[in-house]
Amino acid sequence: MFPTVREVLALGPVRHGAPRVVAGDAGLDQPVRWVHVAEVPDIATLLGGGELVLTTGIGLPGDDAGLRAFIGDLADVGVSGLVVELGRRYVSGVPRVMVAAAERRGLPLVELRRATPFVRITEAVHALIVDAQLTELRATEEIHQRFNDLSVEGGDAAEVIRQAAELSGCPVVLENLSRQVLGYDPAGESAELLLDGWEQHSRRVRPTGRTAYDPDNGWLVTAVGARGQDWGRLLLRWPASGDVPSAQPSGPTAGPPTRLTILIERAASTLALGRLIRRDAEGLERQIHRTLLTALLDHSRPVDEVALRAKALGVVLDRRHLVGVMVRHRAEDPVGETGPEAAQARLRDLSEAVGQALREAKLTALTSAVDDNSVGALLALTDPAAEDRALSAFASALRRVRLDAGTGRPGLGVEPARATPGSDASRSASGAESSRAAPDADPSRPPFGVEAVRVGVERARGVGPGAVIVAAGSGVGTLREARRSLVEARQIAEAATRDRRDLAVFRLPHVGLAGLLHLLRDEPRLQTFVERELGALLEYDARHPRERLLDTLRTYLEQGRNKSAGAAAAHLSRPAFYERLARIARILDVDLDSVEASLSLHVALLALQAVRTP
Repeated sequence: MFPTVREVLALGPVRHGAPRVVAGDAGLDQPVRWVHVAEVPDIATLLGGGELVLTTGIGLPGDDAGLRAFIGDLADVGVSGLVVELGRRYVSGVPRVMVAAAERRGLPLVELRRATPFVRITEAVHALIVDAQLTELRATEEIHQRFNDLSVEGGDAAEVIRQAAELSGCPVVLENLSRQVLGYDPAGESAELLLDGWEQHSRRVRPTGRTAYDPDNGWLVTAVGARGQDWGRLLLRWPASGDVPSAQPSGPTAGPPTRLTILIERAASTLALGRLIRRDAEGLERQIHRTLLTALLDHSRPVDEVALRAKALGVVLDRRHLVGVMVRHRAEDPVGETGPEAAQARLRDLSEAVGQALREAKLTALTSAVDDNSVGALLALTDPAAEDRALSAFASALRRVRLDAGTGRPGLGVEPARATPGSDASRSASGAESSRAAPDADPSRPPFGVEAVRVGVERARGVGPGAVIVAAGSGVGTLREARRSLVEARQIAEAATRDRRDLAVFRLPHVGLAGLLHLLRDEPRLQTFVERELGALLEYDARHPRERLLDTLRTYLEQGRNKSAGAAAAHLSRPAFYERLARIARILDVDLDSVEASLSLHVALLALQAVRTP
């Protein structure tokens, strides 16, 4: 924002004085915050740093010690330079003791060999400073306007990052709490170089404060989050070239310009606000457009209202044993089916198949598509002991329906059969979404013949591109507890997408700890737990990549804390393996012989793997 000493020396009024730099050439790029005229030796006490001092020298000390002290005081306060006009006190040049002292302290010392009115110099420099401040103000105003527009228009994270990089001219990176890159813009530089070894590099960037500059690594960093919960960091590299100065200047020149600090904070606020808006908009959309089943999931309507409206549809939920069920495709984007229209068609067909399977199994349920990938159902059973039998009947019926649809038999998976009024199937159909007949020549449907039979058999067995997962939560006795069962079923279904077992119905015992952690991989609190447990070790590995102590810890825990077995699995001698374990214990400040501490570390390792796995 401020002109440098070199730029000041290039101004017309200064050039008129025939300037000559006699010491401190290395400091000519120091910014000049203000120009001050002084004729007294104790002027340093009145300065704040960054000033260019003009003097004729008439009031300076006459002894060498006094001149050294004068130069030392100016350097200590952080002035940008000293300009001495010759002719009044010093005729042929400034004293050598002043030149030596200024050179030793790196303070630019300039002689004006021709008389020049100081007022013209101060006017020219101050005009330059004011212009620079106006330019900075306009830039700051543009920053506020850009990010205000993005907040109002609902710009996504990629656009926010792009704008931040464009306004700053610097690379910008958005990461989560586990140091994984969520988005970036290299600002014209090499993206490969920017992101190479990012996690290790990011862990070395440790600023102090919510928004701060790390001069050792050259990154300006701010936390991203809202409502007291951070979920990431936004980093801006300054200087943009990535060449971090070996010694940062002191005083007002330290760190990046204030404009960049304002920019990165506004960008972080826009990212946090955008995340809140998208979440709230999704909840509102569900409240308006989703069915009563989604209302239960989102708490968007009172339970009594849901029960009343469900009863009007013919699905009695009061005084029933309720079981949440989720059905979803194993693959979100099977081969040969791409685009939003194909995805909607798949979800519609799955919803129809679930509704028909419920009717065939003679089950009463409220069912609907609950998101872009899943169809949910809330089974209402009169006998709690019939839970397992009902789930098995539904899963078998769903496989039959989808097998028939795969072989191209009409009437199954295309147009649901009509149930007789008053039957359980009729009540189930009343709660299901209304179906629409698919077109006769739908290209997304499998072909007839042998290939159709193969696809249908694969779907029925729970494998292949069209396979689905059936997941069920724990049964509950009241509608107020139904959400817990539905959410549990959804989590089990998400975790089961990583499980290749051919199970008719996935229940909570089938998920395991690894599956549970996979479900929570995007949860900031889980990422915070990983950082708390393993952060010190991850930072150590980032500084010493060849040692890979994290792998040593993983091997030790996977071998049941058997050190001999761990050494063999790590292909290390036992003394070397034991020494590594001792180093890990010191870094993490834990007792690896403690079952509780080892359990916590093992869970953190599984969580780290889940966070790093898409």
